[in-house]
Amino acid sequence: MLTKFQNHLTSQFSFLKGKKLFIAVSGGIDSIVLVDLLHKLEYEIAVLHCNFSLRGAESDGDEAFVKSFCKERNIEVLVQKFDTKQFASDYKLSIQVAARKLRYDWFYEQLKNRNFDFILTAHHLNDSLETFLINFSRGTGLDGLTGIPAQNDKIIRPLLPFSREEIELYAEENAIQWREDSSNSSDKYLRNKLRHDVIPILKEVQPNLLSSFENTIKNLQQAQSLVNDASRIIYKEVVTEDDNSIKINLKKLTQLANYQAYLYQWLKDFGFVAWNDIYDLVSAQSGKKVLSPEFSLLKDRDFFILTPKVGDEITQEFLIEKEDGKVNIPLKFTFCNVSDISVTDSNSIFVDENKLQFPLTLRKWQEGDFFYPFGMTGKKKLSKYFKDEKFSLIDKSTTWILCSDNQIVWIINKRMDDRFKVNNNTTTILKITIT
Repeated sequence: MLTKFQNHLTSQFSFLKGKKLFIAVSGGIDSIVLVDLLHKLEYEIAVLHCNFSLRGAESDGDEAFVKSFCKERNIEVLVQKFDTKQFASDYKLSIQVAARKLRYDWFYEQLKNRNFDFILTAHHLNDSLETFLINFSRGTGLDGLTGIPAQNDKIIRPLLPFSREEIELYAEENAIQWREDSSNSSDKYLRNKLRHDVIPILKEVQPNLLSSFENTIKNLQQAQSLVNDASRIIYKEVVTEDDNSIKINLKKLTQLANYQAYLYQWLKDFGFVAWNDIYDLVSAQSGKKVLSPEFSLLKDRDFFILTPKVGDEITQEFLIEKEDGKVNIPLKFTFCNVSDISVTDSNSIFVDENKLQFPLTLRKWQEGDFFYPFGMTGKKKLSKYFKDEKFSLIDKSTTWILCSDNQIVWIINKRMDDRFKVNNNTTTILKITIT
């Protein structure tokens, strides 16, 4: 397996050589084998381990094992402990979704803070099959049937061509120990039920199930590529864009026999889920609309008009008091006084605290908003700033702003306001960081 793995990295991920790589390690066989493989191939690696505090002493045992495993191999390990149940309760999330959000938020934070290049996870071929069956059973489009992607932004999954059986054989041949997660034996999760009950039956029917599945995924991915190409071509003929909206010409759209498929392709990234309502909107009377969490799709005579929610559709504001050193909802902020200005990045700003009026307000941008861009003289409308910076409709709809007495302090992660900058007269410097 080591040689096969090395050849796979050389052919598909040659850019990883010489890069600084984090490996997400639970302590289970898959991630432990991934560490062993990369360590033997002398890649520059460090380990990230999340203790979700969900299984009591067993979770702590996983943490201790990962630390010991890495110490024996002189591999750096970073550990983060989470109160996952509390986080899930605060944000009204399922435990699984909460753990995923906590995990990947922390991963990307470490990637940035430690100046690493990529995060590697140990998803393998069986995981991809299980994900395929989960999506298939719930009802999905082609996107949900193309398997787990080998790369998604900074996340790399180099074990996807390898089966669980290959990984287990490698661990046995190399006398590698690992930790078993007791929750994997429970069938209360759909993934486990598929793993324990459904997939073994499929393997009885088709002994070459995994290799057949690999071929299926390749064919589906090629089909997805054709769909994307067609979607882009028709989009140019049917859709027009301006600064604040997207207009879909319904007369041109409905001339297409499969127009619903195009609507799905164009709108799926805007958070819509009520697809039948959208398809019915085509023949609805003018003025009807369908909403997603961030967007509004309006039927206006012969057009669909897609716009970010504004005005009465988004009214929620969050207040930040002076004594709040840390804020978790809706974004994660920390506030601390510092003696001087260190190196800044898009995640933090340094302001003159005495120029602020608390409570600060965190909200989405609104039409008519303006600010004084840091380092420039004069004010600028946010709509003009977005246009100059080539913000997409999604970018604009997801942009948050921090305000003091209705004056913009910071377009989060983008640009601070010059009125609140630190100067020679500043006596108290406040560092504001989004984590």
